[in-house]
Amino acid sequence: MEKNGLSRKEFLANSSKFAVGAVTGIAGLNTLAGTKIFANNEEYTWPFPYETLDPEEIRIRAHHLKLNGLECCAGMFGSFVEALKTKIGDPYNAIPYELMLYGRGGGAGWGSLCGAVNASAACISLVVNKADSGILIMEVYGWAASELLPTDIANQAALDNKYTAGSFNGVALPQSIAGSVMCHASLANWCGVADKKIGDPERKERCARITGDMAVKTVEVINAYHAGNFSPQFVTPEYAQQCLTCHGSSMLFNARSQESCEPCHGDPHGTTALERIDELPKAFEMKPNYPNPFNPTTRIQFSVPNESKVHLAVYDIMGGKIATLVDHDSFKSGSYEVEWNGQNSFGEKVTSGIYFARIEAGNMQRVIKMNLMK
Repeated sequence: MEKNGLSRKEFLANSSKFAVGAVTGIAGLNTLAGTKIFANNEEYTWPFPYETLDPEEIRIRAHHLKLNGLECCAGMFGSFVEALKTKIGDPYNAIPYELMLYGRGGGAGWGSLCGAVNASAACISLVVNKADSGILIMEVYGWAASELLPTDIANQAALDNKYTAGSFNGVALPQSIAGSVMCHASLANWCGVADKKIGDPERKERCARITGDMAVKTVEVINAYHAGNFSPQFVTPEYAQQCLTCHGSSMLFNARSQESCEPCHGDPHGTTALERIDELPKAFEMKPNYPNPFNPTTRIQFSVPNESKVHLAVYDIMGGKIATLVDHDSFKSGSYEVEWNGQNSFGEKVTSGIYFARIEAGNMQRVIKMNLMK
């Protein structure tokens, strides 16, 4: 059929073009054509403009949003966008925080990437070009996997009654090192340390504090980058490097990773020998290892006054987990002695240097320094 000189095919093609324009508007069509974005007839380009933010102000807001409907991913992202909306206005006025809701629970409850870590990468990508964003994201991911969380500062904010949401002001929560950026690994680790279930209110508060911690770390990294003084600190842990020698892309079981496999896959190599040496300890205690310095083995004594789940692991000087000596096992009241043979979780001898043994039993924690000499 012809209409005003147009074939039916041409008419439909032109109609579809008009429909696209009506739906997307000038901004949408311009975005499809390139990287420029319009808001209120003003032109913006990606990366979006940025001004230095106060990390501790972002902490409190991220914690608040997490507990008030936006959960971890959208809550952390929203605290960042909201601060820039106040400082800059457009284009941040047009960004809905809710677009990051998918990241809650490790991605709609799938337990994959931690929502707060996910949001951190999104914030960095919003204001940092592609060439530079990777190293900043790597830094934040590495920090999240190796830091004792919630941080002391996050707990202190509660003790100082700074949080504006929740019911745990005045309470310091147990801390744990996730060893991973995966939501399920991080939660399982902390629940084991804190002796809590995933549905407990303390666990929800823990994730709110970590949402604030991730917001702070993200802002600190971006502030440093835009000030021209960002210096990356993250180094792929030796454990992960060793994993990839067997499981990298050119060998068995192709994999790509920057973190320890142990939080998800366990320790298949068995690096410890343990014996009970006393049944009636008076207090929680971790004694210095002996001998120290040592080569090749050393022994670590610890005491638990009540039945407790115990996690005892060895870390290198960069905070990377080298070996797990006790993996959240239940111990009756008693004093125990564990031997570490100077090997990592793959049964390989580690290099000489300083290592740290860290024990968690209930809400109690201790760390000792060990010196391996060869």
